[in-house]
Amino acid sequence: MIDKPRSIFSRLVWVAIGLSLALVSGLWLLTDQTVRATLDASARDEVDVDLAGLVDIYASSGQQELERRIADRLALVPADGNLPHYLLSDRAGRRLAGDIAQWPRLDPSVSEAGEFPLGASADAYGRATWLAPDLRLLVARETGDRGSLLGRIALVFVTGGAIFVLLVGLFGRLAAGRLQQRIERINAAFRDPALDRLAAIERPGGRDEIDELAAHSVAALSRMGRLMEAYRDTSDQLAHEIRTPLMHLDRRLVKALDAQPGEEVAQRLIESRDEIRRLVGTLESLLDIAASRARRGDRLGLKDVDLSAVVTRICELYAGSAEESGHAFAWRVDPGVGVAGEEAQLTRMVTNLLDNAFKYVPAGGSVHLTLDPGPVLTVADDGPGIPPAERERVFERFYRGAADGAHCPGSGLGLALALAIAERHGLGIRVLDTETGAAFRIDRGQS
Repeated sequence: MIDKPRSIFSRLVWVAIGLSLALVSGLWLLTDQTVRATLDASARDEVDVDLAGLVDIYASSGQQELERRIADRLALVPADGNLPHYLLSDRAGRRLAGDIAQWPRLDPSVSEAGEFPLGASADAYGRATWLAPDLRLLVARETGDRGSLLGRIALVFVTGGAIFVLLVGLFGRLAAGRLQQRIERINAAFRDPALDRLAAIERPGGRDEIDELAAHSVAALSRMGRLMEAYRDTSDQLAHEIRTPLMHLDRRLVKALDAQPGEEVAQRLIESRDEIRRLVGTLESLLDIAASRARRGDRLGLKDVDLSAVVTRICELYAGSAEESGHAFAWRVDPGVGVAGEEAQLTRMVTNLLDNAFKYVPAGGSVHLTLDPGPVLTVADDGPGIPPAERERVFERFYRGAADGAHCPGSGLGLALALAIAERHGLGIRVLDTETGAAFRIDRGQS
């Protein structure tokens, strides 16, 4: 079957959406860390400035003035909500002023600073120092309020990021849709290079890369069409020039036979007619091989073919011939196996493999055909087989193995034509290793 390809433009849109999400997430993380660092730096600066001011007050006005100033500052509520906290205590830890219940693990002898729990639901950043041998001071600022600010920032990024990603996806899908339509017109022209399709893919005055690709595609398809037409004309003329004299000669031989010549002469005339038919068949096979190889990889003209139905019909026709020739013929065909191809060529490929099997298997032998999904077609027999050294050469034109002798008629083109047809359909043929007989497999493994 012809599988519908995955759109590269859809993948590009998803990549753009993913990159947008990554960009928004990265900006949010960067902003979050920057705000946290800024708040921390601001708290440290405020604590240091406040501590220095209180130290100056103590040095100039004494302990009572310091306690009064601490009480005044606790009574004020800052506009930014960053509440100050203080603790003035003696060496024994007895609180003299401030609102902090107990001394944290901060060493005032080295003016240690750091974060500490302020209560059950708040943290603070503070710095401690000695004011006198029996007097120490701690100044702190709450750090817990940053959560609401960071939450608002996160909400802004989530909302704005969602809108940004949606816009990227929308505009990306619209742009990708237009590009996809233009590429699809080029692909349609390759599948069916009719003149109207070729004209549809070119945009007058187009300047972008797809317009350039469309122009090159039109030129290539036009050139390919001219070459194929020249090839068909040449091959048809060649076939006509060779087939016509042979047919005239065949009719003359028929007239000679009608004159009732002697028995020996009549036999020679019959043999000559057989030779003429063999030459015509060889010519047609060579032309078919050349045509199939010329169209290798070309999807033009390929349609969905029910290969199971085709192979079943062929097997039913060969069943009667097998009985007459004394061969045992069995087949197993899975239903619903399809392939993109030309039914007439696929029929000839299968019949060539069966003809080859029945030709080399003596009377009383057996031939077995199987078709599995993939598609995987196998034709096996219990005949004389193919030596390993000849398994690649049997697909060459006019090659006939040393064991063929003169007992098997043919020109050595059947397998070559089967291979050419298989390759035209994106398939391959190979000879399998078997203990007895020969087995040919057609699949996509060596296409």
